[in-house]
Amino acid sequence: MPTVEVSLPEDVFTQLERMTEDEFVSREAAVEELLSKGLDAYTRNTGEEVAETDMAEEYADDMFDTAEDPGMREEDDDYSF
Repeated sequence: MPTVEVSLPEDVFTQLERMTEDEFVSREAAVEELLSKGLDAYTRNTGEEVAETDMAEEYADDMFDTAEDPGMREEDDDYSF
């Protein structure tokens, strides 16, 4: 099995030690599982394609209908057309 040497900041090393004591049999097992899961999450292909949406469709609910009066002005308003 290949060997890897890593320099870690003190806070990351402390977290690793705490996790090793709480959840793993050894530091080697902790590092192996954490690296495996991290690499899997980093390279995971969900198989779902991201659908491209039209910008107009994306913001359609946020826009007001221009046929309606956005100011809700009264019929007898001097500024109505």
